[in-house]
Amino acid sequence: MPTPVTSSSTPLRIGKVTLTVNDLAGVSAFYQSVLGLALVDQTDGVARLGVGDSVFLELVGDPSAPRSSARDAGLFHTAFLLPTRADLGSWIDYLARNRFSIQGASDHAVSEALYLADPEGNGIEVYADRPSSEWPYASGKLGMTTERLDIENLRAAAAGLEWQAAPAGSIIGHVHLQVGATPEADAFYADALGLDITARYPGASFYSSGGYHHHLAGNIWNSRNAAKRVPGSTGLREVELLAADAETYDKTAARLEEAGIALHQQTSGIRVEDPWGTSLSLSQKEI
Repeated sequence: MPTPVTSSSTPLRIGKVTLTVNDLAGVSAFYQSVLGLALVDQTDGVARLGVGDSVFLELVGDPSAPRSSARDAGLFHTAFLLPTRADLGSWIDYLARNRFSIQGASDHAVSEALYLADPEGNGIEVYADRPSSEWPYASGKLGMTTERLDIENLRAAAAGLEWQAAPAGSIIGHVHLQVGATPEADAFYADALGLDITARYPGASFYSSGGYHHHLAGNIWNSRNAAKRVPGSTGLREVELLAADAETYDKTAARLEEAGIALHQQTSGIRVEDPWGTSLSLSQKEI
């Protein structure tokens, strides 16, 4: 049987997402209470959240940061991947008991997902993947759909599992971005960064490493013709990409350089910006 494909089994995967927020205490409390993330540490106006000792969401507090618009390039949503359907069903029960509101819910054939936003409007997806052996393909492209989510079936899958907090094994499975134009996004994320385009929707492309349904996506649904982001504004500050090994890191960095993308050196690797000023870092840290 083919080896199962998961978000974290690929040459590149999402590591940490960093957001700039005006109200650090309020936004941090939201991710802890609603998503069940743990506050791993907080120093100098930065809160680091995750599961156990694993940090995958960093909040940088800046009360004076200009508030970004829903039409700006940047974040569409950060997608938190739970290990199982039972975990997702348990979380839905927890939302219902505590009367937390959501903005939407969809069955994407490859995954089941719910959508909401944090207090400053940063989009959030919480989802569970179907086994990769069940993902539908047509003409070499993934047949991702947007259908009604069977919430009661998911709740039944929890089988009495009570939500306590985000379970071990939870990660950021993908990040969906707002971009100004699809062709320019494809040129950066597919041609320069080297990700595969697994699917297209009208006004959106989905980008993957190693056969996952997508690690990044870019759409123009709210942000068509968006200009560069205002430096220091609220919202997405950086997406970290983790390379599984030194060879993957070196090949990705070389490809970006050959494409004429400016590489900014950092302690753990390099940082680049997409055409709209959205920052991505590439780390050599082993998975």
